Amino acid sequence: MAVSTYINLVVLAGVCNGFLFGPKSHPWDGLKVTWGINPLSSTNFANMPRTEADAKHQGFTMISGCGHPNFLGKRYMKNNDPAVILIYDVNGYIAGIQAGVPTGLSNGYPASNLQNHPMIKDGDKHYMTAYFVAPNSICTHGRTAAQFSHQGTGTDLYIQNSTDPMASIKIPHRESDIGSTLWVKGHCFPAMGVHYWFDTTADMSCDRFFPVFLLYNGGVLNAFGWAFQADLSSTRYEHPSQSSFGAFMKVVPNCLRDAGKLSTLHIYLNGNPQTDLLCN
Repeated sequence: MAVSTYINLVVLAGVCNGFLFGPKSHPWDGLKVTWGINPLSSTNFANMPRTEADAKHQGFTMISGCGHPNFLGKRYMKNNDPAVILIYDVNGYIAGIQAGVPTGLSNGYPASNLQNHPMIKDGDKHYMTAYFVAPNSICTHGRTAAQFSHQGTGTDLYIQNSTDPMASIKIPHRESDIGSTLWVKGHCFPAMGVHYWFDTTADMSCDRFFPVFLLYNGGVLNAFGWAFQADLSSTRYEHPSQSSFGAFMKVVPNCLRDAGKLSTLHIYLNGNPQTDLLCN
């Protein structure tokens, strides 16, 4: 399916969805990963379990609990695939997500200045971590069933940027509040949203390319993702061609054109990104 055909389909579906069902009461009503041209593929826009009980039922196994020195929550992984590690609070409700990048990659990624800031080394991997609720709540009181029902996947996005998870960066929930930060506006793409990249310039070194992008739609944060300068094998990852970078960035760092294959992962906080994120 051509990208242009895909765009036409999701726009039509979005119009029908809005006409028949109206706007959603809460924007963070789901958790899905992996963008793809074929919305019917089982690997694209894949639903992730938002409770610990569902995670266990779906074959995820716990790799660490709340006692970990560098990460919060109960961390779950499926089939030993570190591309998607789900994080739950003490009550078993979704609290974050994480990806692990192997150490010892042939291209030396991540660069030394990205190590432990934001990619935290633990064992044989460097981890990128995002939390969906206030970090200080995850391993203390967590959320109640009523709070989870009302709040959905979470209340805010926090990116861990050091070995101390309590020092995580809180991302502006509204696009109107991001103008005073170093996040640089990129382009909007259907079923993704308006992209923002951290402190990007044409002549920057890729050693300081922050491996996170934000996605806003309708002025509200409802997705984000990882962007790793490495060819990672998990089927969860997307591998955008270098010729496509201009579709997501207004200013493409020159170094990315020589960085080799990238591995990205779109993480959606709403239930229907194929039809809801239409660049409106």
